[in-house]
Amino acid sequence: MAKLGVNIDHVATVREARKTNEPDPAWAATLAELGGADGITLHLREDRRHIQDRDVRVLMETVAVPVNLELACSADVLRIACEAHPHQATLVPERREEVTTEGGLDVAGCYDQVASACEQLRGAGIIVSLFIDPDPKQIEAAAKIGVEAVELHTGVYAHASAKHAAAEPLKVLQDAGKLVRQLGLTLHAGHGLTYRNVQPVAALPEMCELNIGHSIIARAIMVGLEQAVRDMKRLIVEASA
Repeated sequence: MAKLGVNIDHVATVREARKTNEPDPAWAATLAELGGADGITLHLREDRRHIQDRDVRVLMETVAVPVNLELACSADVLRIACEAHPHQATLVPERREEVTTEGGLDVAGCYDQVASACEQLRGAGIIVSLFIDPDPKQIEAAAKIGVEAVELHTGVYAHASAKHAAAEPLKVLQDAGKLVRQLGLTLHAGHGLTYRNVQPVAALPEMCELNIGHSIIARAIMVGLEQAVRDMKRLIVEASA
């Protein structure tokens, strides 16, 4: 059954809008755990637009489930990750002008840089995942580096599902997932997944982990975070069954 990693970045986004001390991402992580989250995901961006260095330290001391720290291949955040020692680090691309992560990491085109970052993280005893597009070239490059997992970028599928045209993008994810498994990598997925479109992705063979943030936090405004996580977890369990 696929595990649910709840991304709490947007809790910090609300806090940083006023540069105050609430809402607290650590409190959100606790509520997510109570709702059934299998892990907590957070992205320490180079521009610190939401999660801050202190959040990483506090969450590492308080979260009871595995922490997945998303970060770029940058010396600053790599150093923090190696010191914080999360259960897993997921390398992602970053551009300052983007609203959220757009597309997957170009592992094939930036092979040496990505490989060096992976070596640092794995040297610190951290499981490494790469956030990549469902592209055979990128999957094969990830396998060559020797990471433990890849997280398939589901953004194209998510956008298509909103227009009721998800069959082709889902087939791309299915084929990519098959290649991931054939190459001996653990299969993760995320980006743009919602309560309406999550189940076909959760049902992919040997799907291990789904990382979902915005949709859960948006629902939490209406029903509370613990309930929002419970609702998402139920859909994933149903699909996996």
